[in-house]
Amino acid sequence: MQISGHTRLIAHLGYPTASFKAPMIYNPWFENQQVDVKVVPMGIKPEDYAALIPTLFSLTNIAGALVTMPHKVATCSLVDRLSPTAQIAGACNAIRRESDGSLTGDMFDGDGFVRGIQRKGFQTRGARALVAGSGGVGSAIAASLAAAGVSALTLFDAREAAAQALADRLQTHYPQLKLTVMSNDPQGHSLVVNATPLGMAPGDPLPIEVQRIAPGTFVGEVVMKQEITPLLQAAMARGCPVQRGTDMLFEMIPAYLDFFHLPVATPEQLRALAQIRY
Repeated sequence: MQISGHTRLIAHLGYPTASFKAPMIYNPWFENQQVDVKVVPMGIKPEDYAALIPTLFSLTNIAGALVTMPHKVATCSLVDRLSPTAQIAGACNAIRRESDGSLTGDMFDGDGFVRGIQRKGFQTRGARALVAGSGGVGSAIAASLAAAGVSALTLFDAREAAAQALADRLQTHYPQLKLTVMSNDPQGHSLVVNATPLGMAPGDPLPIEVQRIAPGTFVGEVVMKQEITPLLQAAMARGCPVQRGTDMLFEMIPAYLDFFHLPVATPEQLRALAQIRY
């Protein structure tokens, strides 16, 4: 993958960067399409993030940015405009610089997650879902599940204020949605989602009490550090269908590519070219 003076950059912003998988998906696709764009991981700590954004987007060859943990919520106040999806989620995972230099933010985590489970046969309409984690990715998934017609959502976060704020935003846009806040009991749900960082570090506790997940319940994961996390392994042992964190990534990348006005791929095309390693 040659880099020249004509190469445009998409920054992949987050911390830590060791678990990043997106560059191994985007860059092979760009090479296949002979598009001179590269996704570059850039590790940035939360205390330095706000100062970085205006400096980063002053670069003349920056095309945009992918945003991951822990910056998705903070990004909302650092761009000039947000899509409706990002407004509802209260989080943003993509930044595009417009021709006038202004910044537009959007959010694709939730749509990617929902498209993935639907393509695996899960019926979202009328479902009861538990989403553990009300940060950027959890908020986006909850918003997209609401848009996809779930009848009830249970929200849990270690920070009660975050879970309640998400519930308030959802209730404003989806007044008929039944919401339960600050429970992480999976019993009685047809979909259980881990949208917390638990599973990224060795020895992390499971985010959900797996013994209370009924066999057949669909279990989704956002952690991408390993293909099958301890949660997914435990869920599969109970006879549960699962979605890996990278599945969500493959499903959302076509929307990202369209957002950046780059050649769009199907998830299958991306998988065929990807060079992901664990």
